[in-house]
Amino acid sequence: MLASLKEVCEIAKKTKTAVGSFNTPNLECLLAVLDAAQTLHVPVIAAHAQCHEDVAPLEKIGPVMLELARRASVPVCVHLDHGEDFEYCKRAAELGFTSVMIDYSALSYGENVQGTKAFVDYAHTHGVDVEAELGALPQREGGGESAARPEELYTKPELVEEYLARTGADALAIAFGTAHGIYKTKPVLNMDIISEVRKHTDLPLVMHGGSGISHEEYKEVIRRGINKINYYSYMSYEGYAAAKAAAGKKDADFFHNLALKAQKAMEQNALQTLKVFSGKE
Repeated sequence: MLASLKEVCEIAKKTKTAVGSFNTPNLECLLAVLDAAQTLHVPVIAAHAQCHEDVAPLEKIGPVMLELARRASVPVCVHLDHGEDFEYCKRAAELGFTSVMIDYSALSYGENVQGTKAFVDYAHTHGVDVEAELGALPQREGGGESAARPEELYTKPELVEEYLARTGADALAIAFGTAHGIYKTKPVLNMDIISEVRKHTDLPLVMHGGSGISHEEYKEVIRRGINKINYYSYMSYEGYAAAKAAAGKKDADFFHNLALKAQKAMEQNALQTLKVFSGKE
């Protein structure tokens, strides 16, 4: 069933769990995530990132995401992840996405506030929830340069109340040591930032760069107040590894067989991840 960001995050808050948000840039990713969530009977977020526009254009993958969300037996929020400009975010809202992340975290604080508020004003008149970001991850979504001193990008808890009051955002992504992509070294998380931010707001808090940390760290960030965890890279890599292994066993095969191998591997990865997020491990 199609659900809003507020609805799935409220379920997470009441059950003291976190809702998983998975990028689904193709049908195999989407089916893997939805099948895993339905197996566990937990809500989930299917997301499309703007950086995947060349993989699956929004106007092509979006309607598929929405239709399968409506058919699902669990609440499914259809979310735009890391929308980097107003017009692209507007396209997602017009398609029927129930949630949009407007990401102006690379801009100055003032520009972030101004741009986010402008989109929130638009989105709320169309019944769309908005996630914003304060602070920034050391590596941008889709790759790119890492910051030399990641701690300089961490969310400043003392700015949270003012930022949310001025923007009107419905959920807040915070930076405390995670990064997008595959980790080359183990991340060092500053968990105290979560606790300090939580003192300043009851709104849903979001962790980006959710792949690659330990199960105990997942449990701790949830305990401290994270309600939504973005996860994609390691799931996608499992799909790639499964397809590569299958392709190496034969001189010739059909693409659909490799795609199914990838889908099932991603489903297992999503299943194990959602077990941790939902306290079912």
